[in-house]
Amino acid sequence: MRLCCLELTGERYEHICLDCSSEMKKSSLVILMFNTFCAFSQIPHELVYLVGCFDNGTTEVQLEFDAEEIFHVDFERREVVYTVPRFLVNNPSEIYDDRRLYGNALKGQHVCPVAVALGKLEENNPQEEKDPPESILYPAEEAQLGVENSLTCFVNHFYPPDIKVSWTKNGCPVSEGVSLSQYYPNNDQTFHQFSTLTFTPREGDIYSCTVEHSALDRPKTRLWEPDFRHPSLGPDIFCGVGLTLGLLGVAAGTFLMVKGHNRR
Repeated sequence: MRLCCLELTGERYEHICLDCSSEMKKSSLVILMFNTFCAFSQIPHELVYLVGCFDNGTTEVQLEFDAEEIFHVDFERREVVYTVPRFLVNNPSEIYDDRRLYGNALKGQHVCPVAVALGKLEENNPQEEKDPPESILYPAEEAQLGVENSLTCFVNHFYPPDIKVSWTKNGCPVSEGVSLSQYYPNNDQTFHQFSTLTFTPREGDIYSCTVEHSALDRPKTRLWEPDFRHPSLGPDIFCGVGLTLGLLGVAAGTFLMVKGHNRR
């Protein structure tokens, strides 16, 4: 596999192609990464344009700034989807040319079949190294009876980037209110992905997130059940710490007063 980059040094671009067959995981997934290092700032930043080519025929294109996604391309809706926070850039379309971005993404999509085919030939179809996914399940907010909330199933450190995430409520499959994020690359060449479920907590409900991956012997399931019997300890801990500090302050003041009186 070859990794091709565009590296900016000062104001000059250099095209670099590295033979990464012994350094990167061998797969029918081909990643074309274009790195731009901003040398005109006191703090170095990295801008990464990533084209992911998958052997199932799908293509993912996204732009990252310091490992944070700026936008990705939705080929089904034929549009550029901006994910940069609005407090940073109110209207990204004023900065980026959507038509040009989508046109460049289409070029990457057209190259993908050839890149995948060449990758398979170069690898001579060896057995692929795989990393099983890790997953955790947690709510966005503390569960309150009858108050809408969301559960996040965070799946991390898996390779190759082809997983299936499914949800159940009380043992029954759930599809309504479910969303699935893009695949995001990690620094160790594995991937992570988010799946969320919007729900309203009820007494006795049990939710589950199941992850299926080729590196797993069997699907991995995480369970979550709202617990309304134990209120949050946050306010109690805060009040306890405040009371302790207050008593320590009174004790210290009394000690200084007595010590001063004895000196007289």
